[in-house]
Amino acid sequence: MGQTDKQFGGFLRMLIARMKGAVDALEKGGQQEALDLMRGILTDLQNTLED
Repeated sequence: MGQTDKQFGGFLRMLIARMKGAVDALEKGGQQEALDLMRGILTDLQNTLED
């Protein structure tokens, strides 16, 4: 079962918000926080592909 366009749009908005959080952390010098955020995003994307 696939996603509707609206669901996919919501997924992309969530992904963009999380990535912006990682960028914000980098700009503030929080390299470890940014790395943790990016690892979490990558894990979630991988899990999405495997479901």
